[in-house]
Parts: sequence; C-alpha cells; structure tokens
Amino acid sequence: MYKINFIFTKQGAMRFISHLDLMRLFTRAMRRADLPIKMTEGFSPHPKFSIKRALKLGLESGHEEALITLKAWIGQEEFRERLQKQLPPGIQIKSVSPC
Repeated sequence: MYKINFIFTKQGAMRFISHLDLMRLFTRAMRRADLPIKMTEGFSPHPKFSIKRALKLGLESGHEEALITLKAWIGQEEFRERLQKQLPPGIQIKSVSPC
C-alpha cells in the first residue's frame, strides 16, 4: 500500500459543490484516470480516500489537503497529470507528495 497526500484548490463554480459531492467527484475522477485505488474490505467497499477538512458550501479555498491509498506505486507527476485530466475547471491539483 502506498499513501499519497495531495493539495488542491476549490474555486469558481466548484465552490458550490458540497463535501459529499466533492468526495464522489474525486472517486469518479480516480476511476476514470485508472489509478490503482485501494478499496476497503467488507460488505460495502469504498476507496481509501479522505479530505482533511470539510469546507463550507460557497467558500473558495486555495489549499485543501487529501490523502489516498493506492495498491501499486505510481509516480507523483504521473498521478497529478492523470487525475487533473479528469477533474472539472475549478479543481486544480497543486502538489503531490508521498506519505
């Protein structure tokens, strides 16, 4: 298992997206980017992914942190490029670092 911490922005029209919808947006984008996401085990598996804090609806942020666990190693720049291609305008990946 490999943990990756990344920082992203939430600006423009994306400031009106709720925290739960943001989680779904990232999950779908990661699947479309074909990233080797680690899933939880059990009856209802979901990606091992978390956003450090929930931002209130309507607020913009230039520095939001998220953590994802991957099954296989992927380079930081490749991770950023593949994920960024699948994200809408207003969500920008600023930096990626291993944990």
